[in-house]
Amino acid sequence: MISPQVLIVDDEIPFVDTMTKRLAKRGFKVLKAFSGEEAIRILDENRNTDVVILDVKMPGMNGIETLKEIKSRNPLVEVIMLTGHATIDDAIEGMRQGAYDYLRKPCEIDELTTKLRKAVGKKREHEERIKEAKVREALARHGLE
Repeated sequence: MISPQVLIVDDEIPFVDTMTKRLAKRGFKVLKAFSGEEAIRILDENRNTDVVILDVKMPGMNGIETLKEIKSRNPLVEVIMLTGHATIDDAIEGMRQGAYDYLRKPCEIDELTTKLRKAVGKKREHEERIKEAKVREALARHGLE
């Protein structure tokens, strides 16, 4: 199985560097971005990204704005929102905009890893269903259903 690819988006460089090392040790391929704008560019260049770990509070393009842009460009990419300033309103808005889940910083690495693996599974299941539907459609077009 292909290693899951994760993009960590947070303006706190030490946090991103620490999480990158911890997730890499657990078998994830990790990309890093330090702003919402940079995250969008990286996702455009890395279409096989499975999950984005996204901080809510960032200067410039905040997490909710970044989430909306990610989902509009890459609807199958799952997003886990992270924040040290969690409010119920942020959680509700993130989930309404399509976030897979929401965690407070600092989060336990095992909890994050479990959520990442579930999110990767959900994305890959959706991709598989889309492939199967395309095959059925192609077969039906040629009278081979």
